Amino acid sequence: MERTLIILKPDALDRGLVGRILTRFEDKALQLLALKLDRIPPEQARRHYAVHAEKPFFPQLVEYVTSGPVLLAVLAGPGAIGVVRKLLGATFGSEAEAGTIRGDFALSRTCNLVHASDSPESAAREIELFFRPGELHSWSPAYRRAAFLPGEEGYPEGE
Repeated sequence: MERTLIILKPDALDRGLVGRILTRFEDKALQLLALKLDRIPPEQARRHYAVHAEKPFFPQLVEYVTSGPVLLAVLAGPGAIGVVRKLLGATFGSEAEAGTIRGDFALSRTCNLVHASDSPESAAREIELFFRPGELHSWSPAYRRAAFLPGEEGYPEGE
């Protein structure tokens, strides 16, 4: 099953949207493997957003993501990366479709509530950056029997 990292950014916590955002992922039958409230140190934020280091918005992005607590999570499911990104909507809240997380809750270009991995390679790197070995928990939630057919990716293994 594919894994992805999500970061509920300081604006999501400040606005009290954590439960509503996580519910969207749970409603889609994505499995929660890890979850922690933390503050990202500036150096870790710079490593995380290194792909944007040469862009003019980089300093503001680092300052924003380190400005308050964040909620870090690892989600898993068939095609989890694409599913999460579709649930989030366009990067800029003002351009995101209604019905998506950003379309329903964001207007800003910077304060867009949630970061999500954009590829399996990014997900692996990002998960390793924020979670230590042993912090991810593999388990088989009961809802999988209702959300997937036997033999389909996502159905509990060995059943």
